[in-house]
Amino acid sequence: MRIFVTGTRGIPDIPGGVEKHCQELYPLIVAHGHEVILATRSPYVVQKYPSWNGVQLVHLNAPRKKSLEAIIHTFLAVLKARFMGVDLIHIHAIGPGLMVPLARLLGLRVVITNHGPDYNRAKWGNLAKKILRLGEFVGMKFANEIIVISRVIEDIITKRCGRTSHLIYNGVPIPEKSSNTDFLESVGIVPGKYLFTAARFVPEKGLHDLLAAFQEIQGDLQLVIAGDADHETDYSRKLKKTAALDKRVILTGYITGESLNQVFSHARLFVLPSYHEGLPIALLEAMSYELQVLVSDIPANKEVALDNDRFFSCGDVRDLAKKIDRLIDIKLSDKEQRLLRSGIIEKYNWPKIAEQTVAVYKKALAE
Repeated sequence: MRIFVTGTRGIPDIPGGVEKHCQELYPLIVAHGHEVILATRSPYVVQKYPSWNGVQLVHLNAPRKKSLEAIIHTFLAVLKARFMGVDLIHIHAIGPGLMVPLARLLGLRVVITNHGPDYNRAKWGNLAKKILRLGEFVGMKFANEIIVISRVIEDIITKRCGRTSHLIYNGVPIPEKSSNTDFLESVGIVPGKYLFTAARFVPEKGLHDLLAAFQEIQGDLQLVIAGDADHETDYSRKLKKTAALDKRVILTGYITGESLNQVFSHARLFVLPSYHEGLPIALLEAMSYELQVLVSDIPANKEVALDNDRFFSCGDVRDLAKKIDRLIDIKLSDKEQRLLRSGIIEKYNWPKIAEQTVAVYKKALAE
């Protein structure tokens, strides 16, 4: 099969959950003997490789404006896919889903992955939320086949669009922990003495709650936040100013590779205070590092099999601070660590996910 992929900013090592999903998935599909062509958004690509790990890369321009870039880029990608005569186009996310009817009109078979109801994100205004809802509706109505990454999303599609879908979870590779600490030392992080989170600087990630809760934590514990804003906003600027007031808070910016490996490997507790998620890859990564985790009790997070004491009431700063204070000195037993890792291998396994995705492609082409 020749598969064209769009709806992502690109690969490799471009920040974002959809981007990480595509980076892990498509080299495995290439290894199954299929041809994969992925459209990147040029403003996000530092080095314009012609291919990466067997995935062909097509670099298409897009305005770096959050309200326009996804839809314009997907429009150009659909035209490119039609010109290249591919067997199938795989569109990621509901905003780009607006282009599914166009792709069908041009004779393309379409698979769409719904990564979550993006219209619930606080960063969008009322008009943008309506457009995203429309993208979800027409994308799910007109696609040949639909993939969802959680049962929460599956229920939304059934109720709102009257369609069945294929539940294929996000995945995470089992990492080799780093014993190195040179990156940590370079930015002032003390190994084993910090809370860690990784997120974009947008309201729905709840980082403002984490900063507020951290102020109630006494002692020399540090808070390390990996991430930044894709588009600088009043919220992201205020977040950075708040963080700068406490010398115990360290903002690393976007990090990948060995730097990110070190931060995960030496953290004491991973915290995810989100108000909205599809199925959080950052949480799965923390679990793969056998970390103690604390997450908000939103439906997407509760779909991950965790004990009740790993959840706090979403938006409740006092409850978050209390749970951090209680969990920070508790170390997972060897048995708990083995259970975490075996659960990841069984349920969030990328090779298995690649096989499931190829099966959906074949079904779309057989219709």
